Amino acid sequence: MTENLTTDLSLARRRGASPSNHLLEVRDLTVTFPQPSGSVTAVRGVNYHVDQGEFLGIVGESGSGKSVSSLAVMGLLPSSAQVSGDILFEGRSLLGRSDKEMSKLRGEGISIIFQDPLSALTPVYTIGTQIAEALLLHDKSLSKLAANARAVELLKVVGIPNPERRAQAFPHEFSGGMRQRAMIAIAIANNPRLIIADEPTTALDVTIQAQILEVLQKAKEMTGAAVVLITHDLGVVAGNADRIAVMYAGRIVETGTVDQVFHEPSMPYTVGLLRSMPNLATAGHTRLVPLEGRPPLLTNLAPGCPFAPRCPVAIDACRTTEPPLIVFGNDPANSAACLRVAEIASGALDRSQLYPVPEPIAPADRAEVLSKSVLRVEKLVRHFPLTKGSVFKHSIGTVRAVDGVSFDIKSGQTLGLVGESGCGKSTTIMEILELAKPQAGQITINGVDVAVMSKKERQALRRDIQVVFQDPMASLDPRLPVQDIVSEPLTVHGVPAKERLKKVLDVLELVGLDPSMASRYPHEFSGGQRQRIGIARALVTDPKIVVLDEPVSALDVSIQAGVINLLEDLQEKLGLSYLFVAHDLAVIRQIADTVSVMYLGRIVESGPAEAIFDNPQHPYTRALLSAVPVPDPTVERTRQRIILDGDLPSPTEEISGCNFRTRCPLYLLMDPAGQEKCRTVDPVSRPLNSSEVACHHAEHIDRMTGTTKQPQRP
Repeated sequence: MTENLTTDLSLARRRGASPSNHLLEVRDLTVTFPQPSGSVTAVRGVNYHVDQGEFLGIVGESGSGKSVSSLAVMGLLPSSAQVSGDILFEGRSLLGRSDKEMSKLRGEGISIIFQDPLSALTPVYTIGTQIAEALLLHDKSLSKLAANARAVELLKVVGIPNPERRAQAFPHEFSGGMRQRAMIAIAIANNPRLIIADEPTTALDVTIQAQILEVLQKAKEMTGAAVVLITHDLGVVAGNADRIAVMYAGRIVETGTVDQVFHEPSMPYTVGLLRSMPNLATAGHTRLVPLEGRPPLLTNLAPGCPFAPRCPVAIDACRTTEPPLIVFGNDPANSAACLRVAEIASGALDRSQLYPVPEPIAPADRAEVLSKSVLRVEKLVRHFPLTKGSVFKHSIGTVRAVDGVSFDIKSGQTLGLVGESGCGKSTTIMEILELAKPQAGQITINGVDVAVMSKKERQALRRDIQVVFQDPMASLDPRLPVQDIVSEPLTVHGVPAKERLKKVLDVLELVGLDPSMASRYPHEFSGGQRQRIGIARALVTDPKIVVLDEPVSALDVSIQAGVINLLEDLQEKLGLSYLFVAHDLAVIRQIADTVSVMYLGRIVESGPAEAIFDNPQHPYTRALLSAVPVPDPTVERTRQRIILDGDLPSPTEEISGCNFRTRCPLYLLMDPAGQEKCRTVDPVSRPLNSSEVACHHAEHIDRMTGTTKQPQRP
C-alpha cells in the first residue's frame, strides 16, 4: 500500500506543477501589529522566493520575524494585523483572499507543521480522526472508510509503530516525537506543493530530532514539495537546506546557498551567530565568541542599521542609513544587508577576526584547587510506586526513575550528565539537592554522608550546594526586585541586612551585571541577563558545588555563548565544581571535564569528556553523538548517522537483560548467542579503554556504521 501512496503523491505533484517561475514569492512583505503603546512592525519589507522542490531555511534569534512572516503566507495572522506587500503562490496573490479561499489552499497547496504539536492537535479527537478530517475536507469523493485507511497508511509512512492501533490513540497518549510525526502526516496528507515547518524540532531530544528531520526529508522526496524550515538551530539548517535566509529585526539581512552562508558569511550578524554557538566537532578547544547586546525593540527602531549597536565593525554611516540587501560575488542569489559587505566578501575585513575571542582567566586570578571529591553518588536509587484506585489503592507497578546511579565530582571540575528526556537526570539532581537519606545508595558531599547529618548540619551544608534552573523567568519571583531575589539565600541563613546588600552588589558585578540594576525587576532584563541573575543567586552563599539544570537551553544561541563563558570564568576564579545537566551535547563538550550518559535511570557510559566524544564505547552514546547536528554543511553531508527509531521506553516497563536492547542497533548485528546474552543478562559497568561502559558487546562497537534501522520491540 505504501507504493500506491507514493505513486498517488507523485501524480499529484505533476498535476500541481506551477506555471510560475517561483512556487512561492514574497515581495516587500510588511506586518504591523497595532498596540496602545505604539505599533510593532514585526516584519519589515521581507523579500524571498522558494522554487519547486527546494529546501529553504529561515534562521534568526527569537523575535526576528521568522514565524510571523510564515504565518502571513498561511493567512493565519490575527485580524488586527496590518499586512502590506504581496505574497504570490503559483503566480497568484494570496493577500486579499477570503478565508474560504485560503481554507481550500491550506493543506492542499500549502501546509504547515507547528512548533508545539500538543497545542496544534485537538485533544478530544483521535490522531486517526484528525488525519482523516484533513483528507475529507479536500476530497469530497473520499469515503470515511477510505480516509481512515489512508490515515493509517500515512502514520506508517512517517514511522509510527503499530499504525492501526496508534490511529485510535489520542494526542496525550503520544510522545513528543510521535506527535510531531503525526503533524507531518497531516501536513503531507493532501500532497501539498509547499510545506512550512515552524521550529519542528524545538524542545526535542537529539535522537528524536534526527528522526523528525529524516521523516521531513522523506515527505519532501515522496511529494516533491518545497520546504521552508524555520529554526534557530543552525546545525539543522546546515544538514538539510539548499538555501538559507538569515533574519534580524524583522528583515532578511543575508541570503544565499547554504555553503556560501556557512563557509563565507558576509553579514556581521551571521558571522556572530556562527561563532557563538558550540560546535560538536570543535567544542572544548577554543572559547566561544559571544554576540553581545540584545535585539532591538521593534516598537521604535532608531535610524540606521538595527544591528549597528551590536556590530564590531560598525561605522558612522551604519547609524544613519539602513542598508538594503546588496548582491556580492558571482552568484546573484548571495546578498547581505551591510554597508561593509564588499570588504568582508573580498577579505579586506577578515571575518574570522570580526569578533574578539574572549581572553582566558589569567593564571594569577585562578583559584587554587586541591583534587578531592566534593560530591560522590553511589548506587543511588529512586523508585516511585504506581498505584490504582481512589479508596482502596493497590500497586500496579513501579517507576524506576533512578536505578543505581554512581558518579564522582572532583574540586574545580564539571561533570556533564546527559541523556534523553525521561532518563532520570532531573530526578537524580533533585535527590542530591534534597540532602536527605536516599531510598537506597549513598550521597556524600564534602566527605559527609547526607544520611547521617542532623537538621542543623543539613541547613549549613545548603550553603555549599546551590542550583541554577532551566527557565530563568520562571525561577525568578516577578514581584521582587533583583536585590531581594539574589539575597534570599542569605536571608535564609541569617546574614545581617547590611552584609546582604554588600554581598549582592559584589556578586552582581561578578556575573557581569551593573550593581545599579539591583533595584530593577526581572521583566526589565533580557533572557541572558535573567540567567545571570539566577547564577548570582546561586553564588551569593559562596558555594563549593553548583548544580546547573539545563542553564542555557531556553536561551538563543547568541546569548548562550556569554553564559557558558561566564560559567567557565567563575569556575576558574572561584574553584567551583559543577554538575551540569543538559541534552545539548555540544554545550556539554564545551564545558565538561567528565561525562556520564544516562538511559532509563542508569549510567550506561562514563569517562573523560574527550574519550566519550572522540571514541564512545556504548551504542547509545554513539547514536546520541551521531544525531547531534553540526553547523557545517560539508561535515553534515559526510557524517554517518545512527538513527534510533522509537522513543525512550517507559520506566515502568519490565525489560529483561539489557534495558537498551529494545532500541540497540548493535543488538541486531550480534550472533544468536550474543543476542541471548543481551536478552537475559543485565550488563554491569566495566572499564574499557578510557571509559566505564555497561554493554556486553562494546568491543564490537565499530560494527555500527551508517544509518541503522533498529528492531521492533520484542
